[in-house]
Amino acid sequence: MKIWKNYVSLLLTVCLLFGSVGIAAAATDTTPGTGKHITILHTNDTHARAVESSPAMGFAKVAGIADKYRSENPNTLLLDAGDAVHGTTFATLVNGESIVKVMNEMGYQAIVPGNHEFNYGSDRLIELADMMNFPMLSANVKKKDGTRLFDPYLIKEVDGVKIGIIALTTPETLYKTNPKNVEGLDITDPSAEAKVLVNEIRSKVDVVVVLGHLGQDASSTDTSFKVVKEVPGIDVFIDGHSHTVLQDGLVSDNGTLIASAGEYTNYVGVIDLWVDGGKVTKKQATLIDETEAKDIKPDEKVATLVNSIQKEQEPILKEEVANTAILLDGKREQVRAGETNLGDLLADAIRDVSKADIALTNGGGIRASIEKGIVTKGDIITVLPFGNQVVTLEVKGSDILAALEVGVASYPEPSGGFPQVSGIKFKIDTSAAEGSRVHSVTVGDKALDPEATYTLATNDFTAVGGDEYTMFTKYATTGMYGALDEALINYMQKLGAVDIKTDGRISEAVKPAVEPETPATETPAPTKPKPETPKPEKPSKPTPSKPAPAKLHVVKSGDSLYSISKQYGTTWQALQKLNNIKNPHWIYPGQQLKLPAVS
Repeated sequence: MKIWKNYVSLLLTVCLLFGSVGIAAAATDTTPGTGKHITILHTNDTHARAVESSPAMGFAKVAGIADKYRSENPNTLLLDAGDAVHGTTFATLVNGESIVKVMNEMGYQAIVPGNHEFNYGSDRLIELADMMNFPMLSANVKKKDGTRLFDPYLIKEVDGVKIGIIALTTPETLYKTNPKNVEGLDITDPSAEAKVLVNEIRSKVDVVVVLGHLGQDASSTDTSFKVVKEVPGIDVFIDGHSHTVLQDGLVSDNGTLIASAGEYTNYVGVIDLWVDGGKVTKKQATLIDETEAKDIKPDEKVATLVNSIQKEQEPILKEEVANTAILLDGKREQVRAGETNLGDLLADAIRDVSKADIALTNGGGIRASIEKGIVTKGDIITVLPFGNQVVTLEVKGSDILAALEVGVASYPEPSGGFPQVSGIKFKIDTSAAEGSRVHSVTVGDKALDPEATYTLATNDFTAVGGDEYTMFTKYATTGMYGALDEALINYMQKLGAVDIKTDGRISEAVKPAVEPETPATETPAPTKPKPETPKPEKPSKPTPSKPAPAKLHVVKSGDSLYSISKQYGTTWQALQKLNNIKNPHWIYPGQQLKLPAVS
């Protein structure tokens, strides 16, 4: 397999970010392995992308790839690392059953539930698991009495080689699905569970594989990196949740190979193992994309099944419900890290249907863009696949501010909780400490009053504490206004040909030295103001402690666009634009970055 150069910078960045836990890019090993050859094919975060839509290959092509590998090596397994049964109308119109039918036909051997597996509720997930011809596994999803909801592991014998597959689910599930979906459940420490189970099965098996929906996000507490650092004895960790693309895998200090296959069937992961005398003598990972698989035929049975399910759903999905004069931006990396026109439109729709003072919806709930032209019901459901409802709460101004702080805590890093808003404007000071970054908040044309009560419209996921909006849980629901997708359809119909542009509801700016006074319900006792030193965005002249910017900056280990922007008195957005960087998180040592001219 070829090594794709366009992922080198990503691998280097990952290695730099997580060097402290002993992770390195997998070295190319041309030495032949000895013993029996086992192939593990894996997918993760497919989010019900059953149908081919470049770069997504779709389930029929994935099945065709599996067919090819099985024909070449009968010792082949197919595993999924979670977030499979929810995400597009193909799944949501039948609460995930369509995905189970297709995965059964594809011949999967095991799946770990990701956070989105719980989107239909835990009872429905158990029903879906019962429909599967293969086991759903998770060691750390437990009932309140401590018993597990699923089996913790599977021992699979392949040509005399015993492979132990332990499964782990992210604890973030408790707030990355509607908390009502996991009522009565607990999701325990993945590392602690893995340590116990690896010790339990290590002597019984030749190979230990962890199938984990944990991910590698820097903002996450429980990651695949943390598990492999704390738990020796894992041969392979197949990861999901963070949608990470690892072309050749990563290797920890203790020899664990970490693999991840991106998202949406854009890739199929391939892990090759050689096992001799009960020991792994060689292991390597790679990925296959649509280019690599161009000559592989889709599996005919899977293609027929997918087509038949689509045909059943066509009458519902083809209904034309609106039109837009422009592209409505719902890209994952955009709606989770800043204001977009689709974010604005959805928040406006929520406020319109509820007549609330403020609307707030989590950016992670927007799952796709809407192309210019006729908009169908299928398009809308693809954008909003979760079946959420619009609700209102009467919320104190101080909790509105607390919610905005939570939503932008990771900014400029993407976060599912990033707030898309209507009726409110605010600014973010990225140089300020987490919890005090939001300032200049206005509702309508007035400053936010921390003591006043506002009618807040949101979705029922955030209203019950989803995406860490726990400050809302103390407020009772005061109104329910139907489904989120219906609110969006109705609002778009009101507008006619939608032509909405972002209007600066959310912006980045240094906090002023003295905050504007906000109205209060009571006159506060006079207090002596604390002097505050202004934080200029750019020094007026060079000083010995901060030299004037050079024309170029050479990226060093540990650099990020954000840290570089602060060094030179500019913004990461300006650096991204000036250097034509598509993804602001992917820079690498030795890369030369142009710097804005100093005025």
